[in-house]
Amino acid sequence: MSAQKDSWVSLFSFLLFCVSSIPMWGSAGLLQELSPQEYFSSLQAGRASLAYFSRNVSPGTQPFLEQIENSVEALQDYGISVMKVNCPKEDVSRYCGKENALKKAYLFRGNVLIREFPTDALFDVNSIVANVLFALLFNEVKYVETLADLQNIENMLKGRSNMVFAYVPATGTAEHRAVMEAAFVYGTVHQFVLTTEATLSKDTGNDEPGVSSARLLFCHCQRATDLAQPCRRTAMEQTLTLVNIHRHLKLMGAPLVTEVAEDPEKVSTVHLQLGLPLVFILSQKETYEADRRTAEFVAWQLLGKAGVALLSRDLVDLNILLRSNVALKTPDEGVPIKYLSLEDTDEVITLVEDKSKVKQIQEDEEEDEEDEDEKENNNQDIQDDQVMEAVSRDKKRELPLEQILALTEETFHSALLETARTVVMFYASWEAVSLAVLQSYTEVADHLKGTQGVLLSRVNCWDWPGVCTKENVTQFPTIKIYEKGKRSVMYNGMWGTEELTNFIMLSRVSCPLKLATIEEAEGYLRGEFPPELSSFHHTSVLGVFSTATSEAKEAFEEAGNILSGHVTMGMYFEDDSLALSRQYAVSPPALLLARSGGRSMEGIALSKQSAQDMVQMIRYELLDIFPEITVQNLPRYLQLRKPFLILFSDGDIGQMESEEMLRVAKRRSQQVFVACWLNLRKTPVGRGILKAYFATIPSLPLLVWVNLHAGGQVFKFPSEQSLTEMNILSWLEKLKAGLEIPSSTLPEEDWKPPLPAYDFLRMMETTMPELSLRTSHHPEETPEQHPPESPGDDTAVPKEPSQENKAEKVVSPGRDLRGTAPRLAAREKQGKRHSEL
Repeated sequence: MSAQKDSWVSLFSFLLFCVSSIPMWGSAGLLQELSPQEYFSSLQAGRASLAYFSRNVSPGTQPFLEQIENSVEALQDYGISVMKVNCPKEDVSRYCGKENALKKAYLFRGNVLIREFPTDALFDVNSIVANVLFALLFNEVKYVETLADLQNIENMLKGRSNMVFAYVPATGTAEHRAVMEAAFVYGTVHQFVLTTEATLSKDTGNDEPGVSSARLLFCHCQRATDLAQPCRRTAMEQTLTLVNIHRHLKLMGAPLVTEVAEDPEKVSTVHLQLGLPLVFILSQKETYEADRRTAEFVAWQLLGKAGVALLSRDLVDLNILLRSNVALKTPDEGVPIKYLSLEDTDEVITLVEDKSKVKQIQEDEEEDEEDEDEKENNNQDIQDDQVMEAVSRDKKRELPLEQILALTEETFHSALLETARTVVMFYASWEAVSLAVLQSYTEVADHLKGTQGVLLSRVNCWDWPGVCTKENVTQFPTIKIYEKGKRSVMYNGMWGTEELTNFIMLSRVSCPLKLATIEEAEGYLRGEFPPELSSFHHTSVLGVFSTATSEAKEAFEEAGNILSGHVTMGMYFEDDSLALSRQYAVSPPALLLARSGGRSMEGIALSKQSAQDMVQMIRYELLDIFPEITVQNLPRYLQLRKPFLILFSDGDIGQMESEEMLRVAKRRSQQVFVACWLNLRKTPVGRGILKAYFATIPSLPLLVWVNLHAGGQVFKFPSEQSLTEMNILSWLEKLKAGLEIPSSTLPEEDWKPPLPAYDFLRMMETTMPELSLRTSHHPEETPEQHPPESPGDDTAVPKEPSQENKAEKVVSPGRDLRGTAPRLAAREKQGKRHSEL
């Protein structure tokens, strides 16, 4: 995927949210018409509703009604219903009785009137959405008329929160709508302030002759702890649209300076994803403090135009010219990082603002070619959120949803009663994971097409939040199976098509399935009974109980309820159960495990009789003795919290290695470790695992011992020895005795994504109190020794003392680049400060 496309991947989920706000012109039948009695009885507590009361439609009101109808879908995205209330001629109530009342639209929250709008103020979709949201967010969006009012709000926010200040020439415009929609999403993160006063726009630093255009400023008040210190302000240079505001706020929330201790080619920041360059200030241990001050100064100069990172030469082994002190990485595909030697920060600013300057500098410098291996493994264009990347890549692909019934608040409960078993996917139409799983869900529907007694359906929680709340849906996506007369079963496995299909198929059969005769029990073990699973390859678990083991039987039944949909479980509890037990050489209570259609049979005595113990035992016994590790099954083996004995192979392992490892696995002492193998061709992530273990990929096949849960030490089987059972067991004994030296030790740190996830649910203020998520958004702290400061980060703490923001009183910190290695005889100049807008 091209770098330009990559730069917009992180915006994809937001665009999904935005696109539903585009008015659907000419969409007939969206505006509901009710009588006054029907309308007021339909009002729900906490739900907002816009109503227009009318006796008859005159030619003068027809344009207004068309605009109201065009705004229905846009307002529904924010949980606001739109109604036309038809007043009877004899009605003389407040909203129908007076002629003036019929020239207004009314906004209710529940049955409480919030605002009256003259119809001439709601002249198009933009004005309707803007004014309605402005009324609902009256307490969240402050309106100011004077500079003193704005300064008072700034002073209250200093040291606590940041502010988004917007000027629009008039309310009801497209710009006003964009600001209000952004406030609806970000209102719990930043304080929004709005004005329509042109003089106030000039007072806040707009030096342009004309002030007719709307503008937006991000005020970094959280960093200003001194009341006498004004908040830094960063203007958004793009036009005032919802996407541009989101982009600007995301840039303001990124770390001011990112500290880097890896290959710059592998660094991915929000700036690169949004199509902006990333400037690296090259540093070393001896000049760290000076370099960081320089990087922070440059970052404030380039805020909103480029990202700034501090790259440590001491921690990165790169073939970089010793005289280079700055590097520039662009989001363009195929463009290598440019390493340059600059004298002062002015040249860095020019480097970003004037692209031709880069070519001019590079003509005078010779750069070494990057190592071919680094180019081969270059992943600078890979989005950190691979789910969002995949959804963005397939965004033009229309999903075949015809076989999946869309449910609403009105049809949900009736649909559950129509079919014996209803599968429901609860999702959000703007959320990337939901859309990715929806693709798998459509494939499941295709596999199960024509299956009797199974209905696949979906509920968009963005449209029907009430249904999802009542069904206790706390995350997206969620899949539940509803069966008549029984409690629902929630799916908690992998989201692949095969896993979902297996879960639905297994859920069709009672768990445990009660078998009445020995013939049924034997057919069950052979995979022939029940008939609906005869073509389904699975391991069958049969519990055999006698009349004297009723307690174990009850625990087995409870375990079956827990494992329903994941395991096939049968139960035989007849008088002749002893005959079945003798046939398979077990004594009740016992389990019989039939693998490969009954060709492999294993009997296990039930010594533990609690349901949870049985669940754990069944899950463990169903694991393969010598499994191939894949992305799908790895979590099951990690849950055992045991060391791994892994055979890495470039393709299928040979028969000899397989037989030797299988013998080791079967002889494992008290099953204290997991013997497994990993095919690098089938599971390419294994190459990354080997690099984490050994820095480079050693020759294969390779046997490795690693304990991820205790110490993280990695041991490599001696390459000069052959992989035989005796050699492996002898090596394991040496490991146990502490006679082997680990090849490496994994660091004890949390595995986190490069960037925090963009989570609308935590940031969005909904109109339903029961769904309101008003907790402040706190980005993850960076586990660096010196955490990068973030102009929009609630947890950022400035390292340096507060500096006066007036240019005439301050000498620029780190004005030149003398602090970076190598030391340069740079010019000492008076610094230009970040423009105070």
